[in-house]
Amino acid sequence: MDDIVDLVRRSLAEETYGEFTDRVDAQADQLRQAIAAGEFDNEAFSIGLEVELYAINSVPEPPEPDEDDAEPDEADDDLADGEGGDAWDGSLEPQAEANGGGASLEPENETPPPDTAADDGADPEDGDDGFGPGEGPSLDVDPDSPLAPDESDAADEPDTEPAVEAEADAGSDDPYMDPDDWEGRLTRLPDVVFEGEANKELGLHNAEINTEPNTFDGTGMEVQTTAVEMHTKQARQQAQKHNCELISDAMWTIPPAEGGEAYLSAHEERDGVVLADNMRQAPRYVALDNEALAHAGGEIDFSVPGYEGSFPTILFESLATSIQPHLQIPDTDRFPTYYNAAIRTLGPLLALSTNAPFLPADFYPDDIDGAWLCANTDHELRISAFEQSVNTSANPKVKVPRDLDTAEDVVDRVVADDLFGPFLREWLDESEREAFQDRIWEFDHKRGTYWRWLRCVIGGTPVAGASDERSLRIEYRPLPTQPHVADMIGLQALTVGLIRGLAVVDHPVTELPWADAERSFYAAAADGLDADLSWVTVHGERTTDHEVIFDEVFRYARQGLDAQEIPQARIDEYLDPIEARYGAGETPSSWKIDRVRSGLADGLALDEAIAEMQRAYFERCRDYDTFVEWV
Repeated sequence: MDDIVDLVRRSLAEETYGEFTDRVDAQADQLRQAIAAGEFDNEAFSIGLEVELYAINSVPEPPEPDEDDAEPDEADDDLADGEGGDAWDGSLEPQAEANGGGASLEPENETPPPDTAADDGADPEDGDDGFGPGEGPSLDVDPDSPLAPDESDAADEPDTEPAVEAEADAGSDDPYMDPDDWEGRLTRLPDVVFEGEANKELGLHNAEINTEPNTFDGTGMEVQTTAVEMHTKQARQQAQKHNCELISDAMWTIPPAEGGEAYLSAHEERDGVVLADNMRQAPRYVALDNEALAHAGGEIDFSVPGYEGSFPTILFESLATSIQPHLQIPDTDRFPTYYNAAIRTLGPLLALSTNAPFLPADFYPDDIDGAWLCANTDHELRISAFEQSVNTSANPKVKVPRDLDTAEDVVDRVVADDLFGPFLREWLDESEREAFQDRIWEFDHKRGTYWRWLRCVIGGTPVAGASDERSLRIEYRPLPTQPHVADMIGLQALTVGLIRGLAVVDHPVTELPWADAERSFYAAAADGLDADLSWVTVHGERTTDHEVIFDEVFRYARQGLDAQEIPQARIDEYLDPIEARYGAGETPSSWKIDRVRSGLADGLALDEAIAEMQRAYFERCRDYDTFVEWV
C-alpha cells in the first residue's frame, strides 16, 4: 500500500504535470500528421462491446450429502446437472464455438508493469488484446495502457473452463444460508471470479465482460453474441461457487449490510492520500480519486430527485453499470460524419434503454413521499452519478461532446481537456518505445480520462480483414446494462446499425442543432420513453413526433445492418426485442417505477417496495430471455 501511496503522490506532484503535458503535446503533433496523411484509414468496419455487472449475495445450494449417505441415483443426477447449474442461461442460444479469451477492448501493453501497480484490479482497456477502451464502468480510464493490467491475465489462457472446474469445492465449508434470509444485497466479489473471463472494475462489487473486436458483418455479430453469452455464463459460474450472483442491471438498490452511504464513503488517509476501502487499489484510480477530491475541496456533492448528499471519494460513481458498444470507422475523412450523426442518436437510444430510476433504498430520507419519488425520479440516474462524481474541475469532463469538423479534432479535444492523474511511462516500464501504442503512451493515458458520452478512441489491436493497430473508433457510452444478453446484443446492433445506416443514406440528421441533440439526451435521462425528443427526418424536416423518430431509428438501423451483409433473420432477432419495447411503451426503468408504485399502493414502505421490485427484477432475469417478455 505504501508503494501505491508513493506513486500517487508522485503522479500529483507539480513537476509531473509539466513533463506529462510536454509529452502529450509532442505525441499529439505526431498523431495529427499521421491522421491527415491517411495512416489511420483501414479496410472495413469492426465492432466490440463492454458489459458491466455488479454482485449480490445469493442463496447457496443446500450442502451436498456425504458420499456414504448419497443414493446412487442422486449422485448420477448431480453429475448430469454439471457445474454451476443453468441459472442465467436464457439470453440468446450460444453459437457452436465461443469467441476466445475475455480480452478487453484495447491494444496490448506488452511489458507488464512492476509490482507497484500489479494489484491494479481494473478491467483491461488499453492493456489487453481487444477493441476499445475497456474502461471501468465508472471511470472508463484506460485500465491497462497507462497502468497495471489485471493480475489474472486470463486472456492469455487457451482454455478458461478449468478455472471454473478448479473451484468446484470452493466454499464447501461456508455455512448454508436459509433462503428466507436471502436479501439480494450488494456484495464484494472474491478474486477467484477474475480467474476466468471477468475483469476487475472500480468497485469491489463490480466486474466487466469484454468482447474481442470483430469485423462488422454477419459472422462478427454472431461471434459477439456468443462471446457475451459464454463469458458472462463462465463468470457467473465462478461467482455462484462463492455465494454471489453477477447481476445484469444498471444500478444496485439493495445496499450491503453496512448501508449504501457507509459502503461508498469508507476510506482511510495515508500521507495525505485518500484510499477508498471498497475501491480497487489501482494507482490510477487512487490518483484520479484524489485529483477529483482536490478540485471539489475534499467532498463531492451528489444531488438527484429525492436525495442530497456528499461523499469523500468518487466511488459513488460505482452505483451504476453500463454497456459500451464500439464502432471502428475505416475512412477517417468520414469519421466526423459518423460521429456527428451519433451525437443526434444519443437521446432516442437512451430513451429506449433506461434502467436506473432508483438509488439504494437507504439513501432516501425516512419522510420522503414515495409516490412523489416515483413521479419525479430520473429514469437513468447513471447520467447524474457519473457526471457529478468527476465533474469537479473548472471544465466539466463528462458531457455531450461538440461536433467534429475534421478527424484531427479528436486529438485537439484530448489535448485541451483538463488533466487528471498524470503518469509517466518509465515509472512502470523502462523498455524502448517500439510499438505504436508505446510511442503515444502519455497521450493515450490522458485520452483515457477524456470522459464524454461519446468519444473517439485512437489506435487499437489489429482486426483481421478490417484494421491494423492504427484506427479511429466511436465509443458509445451512455447505455445502461440491460436485463438479458439478448437485450444487450440488441442494443449493440441497434447502435452500430443506426450510425452506419444514417451514413449509408447520407441522412440529414446532423442538421439538427447540437443544442437540441444535447437537450434530447438529458430529456431521455430524465423521462425515458416519455422524453421530449428532437430529430430531423430523412426529408430534412424537424420533428418531435415519437412515431416518426423511432420509425426512422429502427428503419435506418436495419438498413445499416443490411449494408454490412447481416442476414435479415438475424437483423430481426437482434432488433425485434428492442423495437417491441417502443410498441409496448415500456423500458426496464418504467417497469421498475411501476413495480415500486404498486408496492407502495399495497402498503409497503418505500425501502420495502424498492427491495421487492429489485428481487422481482432478479427473478425475471433468470426466468426470461428478453425484457419485452416481462410486459
